[in-house]
Parts: sequence; C-alpha cells; structure tokens
Amino acid sequence: MNYIIYFIITISILVFVHELGHFLAARICKMRTDVFAIGFGKRLFGWNKIYGFTLGNLPEKLDLQGHTDYRISMLPLGGYVKIAGMVDESFDTDFANKKPEPHEFRAKPTYQKLFVISAGVIMNLVLTISIFSGINYFQGKQVIKTTTVGIVEEKTLAFDAGFRTNDKIISVNNNEILDWQKIFTSLFIDESNDAKNVTVLRANKDTTFVIPQEVLGKASQESYFLPIGNVKPYISTIIEDSPANDAGIKPGDIFLSINNNELAGSAEVIKIISANANTELPLTILRGKDTIKTAVTPGLDGKIGISIKDNYIGPIEHEQYSFLVSIGFGLSDVVQYVVVTYDYMGRVIFGNLEMSQAFGGPVKIAQIAAETADLGIVPFLRLLAILSLSLAIMNILPFPVLDGGHFVIILLEGIFRREIPIKIKIAIQNAGFVIILLLTAFILYNDIINL
Repeated sequence: MNYIIYFIITISILVFVHELGHFLAARICKMRTDVFAIGFGKRLFGWNKIYGFTLGNLPEKLDLQGHTDYRISMLPLGGYVKIAGMVDESFDTDFANKKPEPHEFRAKPTYQKLFVISAGVIMNLVLTISIFSGINYFQGKQVIKTTTVGIVEEKTLAFDAGFRTNDKIISVNNNEILDWQKIFTSLFIDESNDAKNVTVLRANKDTTFVIPQEVLGKASQESYFLPIGNVKPYISTIIEDSPANDAGIKPGDIFLSINNNELAGSAEVIKIISANANTELPLTILRGKDTIKTAVTPGLDGKIGISIKDNYIGPIEHEQYSFLVSIGFGLSDVVQYVVVTYDYMGRVIFGNLEMSQAFGGPVKIAQIAAETADLGIVPFLRLLAILSLSLAIMNILPFPVLDGGHFVIILLEGIFRREIPIKIKIAIQNAGFVIILLLTAFILYNDIINL
C-alpha cells in the first residue's frame, strides 16, 4: 500500500506538470481545451465552469460552451489534454468532416502547433532544472568525505561487481576518487563505457578489478547498490507494543552495540536479533549526546519491532552556491542524465544491454519512490526531478502517440503544406498505442520478476 500511494503521488505530479505545459501553451495560442485529465479511462470526478463538481462520466455530447472539464480518471498511468481539432489520446474524430474552426488545433499555424506539442516536454525540463537548482541553492551540497565501502554481503550486486567489505576506493578508470558522490558519477555517468576499471585499497594492497556492463546496468536501477562505510544502525520507527518499545528504544536512536558486539551496520543488528529469539540481549544506544544501556528481548519471530537503516557518522563538508551557480549545476546535472539515458537506449537498441537493466516500470518507480521518500524530502525531490527528465526524454522520441511522434507529423504537414488524412493519423495512433501498451506490459513483467 505504501508503494501504491507513493507511486500515485509521484506519477500525478509528473503528469500534472507535463499536461499543464500543453494546456497553458494551447491557451496562449487561443486553442479550445475540452478536457484536462489526470489518468486514463473512466472519469471518477471532476469540475467545470458550467456544471461544477460532478462524479462519474459526463453525458456524451454535453455542451461545455468552450470551458474545460478538469477530471481525475480511473487509471493513474498518465494523462492528457483534449485540444479541439487534434487527433490525440482521446481518439476523438467528430471534427473530421467539419470545416476547421478558428479555435481548433488544426486551424493554427505550424509554429503554434509545434509549440503546443513541445510544451509538455519543456515543462518537465523546467521542473527538473528547478528542483536540481533549488536543492543546490537552498541546501547546498553535502560532500561525504569517505571512499570506504561498508559491509558487502555475498550474492549482492556490490559483491558481484567485485567490492568487498572495508575496500577504500582509490580510482575508477584511472580517475581519482575523493568522496562518496564521485564514486557513483564515475560508475554510472562519467565516461560511459562497456565496463569500469576500479582500483581499491584492500588489506593494505592496491587491488584492481573490472565491473562488467551487465552488473552496472542492474546496479543503476538499485536505490541502494554500494553500502557506505563508517555507519551505525539508525532507528527510524518503532512499532507500538513491541519488544523495542518495551525496552525504551525511541526513533532517532543509534545502536552502538548489541549482545556485547560492536556494530558496523544494520545488517549485523538484524543477524544478531534473528538468531536470538526470546533471549534477552544487552543493548547500548546513542541518543543525542547521551549513551544509554538497556536490554531487549526479541519475540519468537526473531524481531523487536523497529525500522532500521544505516546512518553515516563520518566527516561531511558543506558547499554553498550562489543562485546563478546553482542553476549552472542544475543544467549540468540535466546534461549528464540526458547523455547517460540516450547511451543506455543505444545499448538496448543494439543489443548490448537488456531492457530490464536499462528501464524500470510502475513497480520499480513505486519501490524507489517509497524508499527515497523514507529518506526525506530532498531525496524524493531528486528522484522526482530524474523521473521528470526521463518523461521528457521519452516523450520527445519520434514515436507514434508520444509528443515526438506528433511533432514529426506536424512538421511534415507544415513542410508539405497539406494535412495528413485523419484516417491515417488514427491508424498511426492506434499502432503506436498498441506498441506502447505491449512495451509497458513487458517492462511491468520484468519489474515483477525482478522484485
């Protein structure tokens, strides 16, 4: 349920921003907008100036006198703005045999049509740049000054990539690594190659290994790929009437030791508690600046009723940026993500990378959205910016149904000064819609089997 809620919130924001672009551009160009919909299918509820707030579908042929019906529809997988005189997701062709009206899309000059069809992508780019720039300006940049890897369990992607517990990463592709963020930009953004050469300090010796592109592809979709070192187990939530609650444990506590074992991460806590069901365990907690000793007795299921994660406690440097510099970094982030995205698309097209490794669908989005939201507003906003950019990149592709497909058709009509027959446009839309549905189903299937 948590995943579903965050998925709906995330998609609704992205769709609203995208469709708002089309809507505002259409209004600027004096085109009539009949529907502004979040979601597809049956109308659940909505509002318009003539009939006010109404539930369910509106009667067919209802005269809205040129006013927009703002609605929420059943399937939260997208949205659309129905612009009079345009073949779009609504597949409405009632206007086909009528003379174009001045307020219709088809009656407008080519440059206005191109502006309207591109406005959704433009709005997604604006959202992305605004979030990236805003984070840089208001929060600055926290530079985590460590390159030491935390506990790497066997049969994890980090282990398969070649990392081991307490590795100190020195370089990636011969580029020196000085902080934690640089590790990820070097692995997934900078110098995108088929594989990455990583040098680490392991047991006081330099060790070099190669991470295959297959592993990097899978790792790029993981919200928690490489565990960071210098961490302590952090308690985020406590279940009422649980062993943890009885022991006086509170949200925000940091576990220093349990059962007289010093702790280097949450994985150790889980192992110790799971292995000592119904056994009292001495516990040392850091609460603010105070060190507290207590004891906790796991239940018969080997749990104590906490949500736990690793909290970095090492050195952090804080960099603050001016407004213009923040925008510059925001634009730079956008360029980096665009380059990486198209690079991954190319790999998929030429068979060098599996689609399931390059793209995630609704399930993956829901999972990552819930995980980042638990980390705080800034990680969630950053994810929102990346998804908004991804939506812009996908929509601008010259494919039927997508904005890029509409753009190509409008451009051809403008060049040849002749409108493509409505029947052909509908056929193109239908074919594209079917392909998009099949592609979505395939990605959804991969999401589920890879959970």
